Amino acid sequence: MNALNQQARKRLAQLLDAYGMDMPQPSANWVNGRLTAGTGDTISLQDPVTALSLFDYRDAGEDVVAVAVEAARRAQQEWMSLSASERGRRMQRAATGLDGHEECLAELESLIAGKPRRDCRGEVDKVREMFEYYAGWCDKQHGEVIDVPSTHLNYVQRVPYGVVGQITPWNAPLFTCGWQLAPALAAGNAAVLKPSELTPITSVLLAMLLERAGGLPAGLIGIVNGFGHTTGSALTTHPNVAKLVFVGSPETGRLIAEAGAHRLVPSVLELGGKSANLVFEDAVLDDAVAGAQAAIFAAAGQSCVAGSRLLLQESLAPDFTERLARAADAIAVGLPNDETTRMGPLQNAAQYRQVRRLIDEALAEGAQLLTGGDRPEGLPTEAADGYFLAPTILSGVTPEMAIAREEVFGPVLVVMTFRDEQEAIELANGTRFGLAGAVWSRDTGKALRVAHQLRAGTVWVNGYKSINVMSPFGGFGDSGYGRSSGADGLREYTTTRSVWVETAPNASAAMGYGSG
Repeated sequence: MNALNQQARKRLAQLLDAYGMDMPQPSANWVNGRLTAGTGDTISLQDPVTALSLFDYRDAGEDVVAVAVEAARRAQQEWMSLSASERGRRMQRAATGLDGHEECLAELESLIAGKPRRDCRGEVDKVREMFEYYAGWCDKQHGEVIDVPSTHLNYVQRVPYGVVGQITPWNAPLFTCGWQLAPALAAGNAAVLKPSELTPITSVLLAMLLERAGGLPAGLIGIVNGFGHTTGSALTTHPNVAKLVFVGSPETGRLIAEAGAHRLVPSVLELGGKSANLVFEDAVLDDAVAGAQAAIFAAAGQSCVAGSRLLLQESLAPDFTERLARAADAIAVGLPNDETTRMGPLQNAAQYRQVRRLIDEALAEGAQLLTGGDRPEGLPTEAADGYFLAPTILSGVTPEMAIAREEVFGPVLVVMTFRDEQEAIELANGTRFGLAGAVWSRDTGKALRVAHQLRAGTVWVNGYKSINVMSPFGGFGDSGYGRSSGADGLREYTTTRSVWVETAPNASAAMGYGSG
């Protein structure tokens, strides 16, 4: 075991001990207001920096999931017995549970996910923002009265599903946990959430802090950790889970949707992307170069909205790619706990191998490597086997190549060119994904014309990756369906109930409408 790995394990043990989670095998579930050990096989996690063992924990398994769902069912009834205003106050208090724990959460997220700690601090702040925002919605979810053509009073209520099952990914476990928990609770539900088995800890600690600070009913938030085929399957097939929400790959999303459809349970799927970043010759090039860099290399490209396809108007392509390659070479790739690091390693070995495979295949198909493609220079010797990849740019890519069609989920940018607006739109929409996209141009009319024709759930003009809890987020096609965040995200967690009240003194006994 090398020095970097020893330091990471020691620091991880110190942080977990502060929350009552003992190493080397922590109780990695939050069930009915208590830390709970799993009952299944041991899951071993590797340090993204060194590729060595970081810690082990046990798969939650079917029995733990069953306890979590039953506790959530009881807690949801208690939660809904409170007034809407009281639920809002408790959610506001829950948000204060993060106070004083921001640095610990950010450090844990950085250690396990391999993300720069500076980025993780921002994600902790986003979680607090989500709970504060949705707390304000608790007492503002009004129904409506329908002016039906009869003697009835007909009104519609928005009602919670009950217990919702949520599954979140390894690229942003803390952020996506808060992203889904907050609207679910605000709508009156309880939630049982399974993080990726690769990043189990921060979701557990978040649930613990939120419940304790907010006075939330024990069990209202359940966190169960384990493999998809065991713990995940137990959650998606449980008869008391009334809706499924999944953030992850299209392949797994199809399995989640099938599990829900088998039980006639609805689902929300927030899946992958192959987002196009269109730059016209009249763009402000300094801004566009900086935007293209941030769009793909932030979070080491492990983002569903990564701008992984750069579409350049032919006349500016040579100068733009040269400038972008220089900027990519200047990105500080290094250890996640170094405050100067701008890009850390990929999170796991399987993803690292997948990204390297796609690069090799693209080069074999005729793409040209402008920069990157291998491990970055200057890393500590102890990190030589970690999952680091230098920012990579490939030109000469054609739409038929796998790397232009498949989600890479790594720091790999493919460059293609277009002649005019129409070709730009066709290239941008020439994908089965439809999550995000961007347009760069000084001509506002042109930028909006193009933006309105992009088949994407989120489109930026002269910017990239601006996301806020107030605005809906989601996609089309293989990017999934349903929306997260904003009022639309809240509505995903309720369904409607129509109530008919006969007001006539002598109501008709006939079928259908009463006498008018």
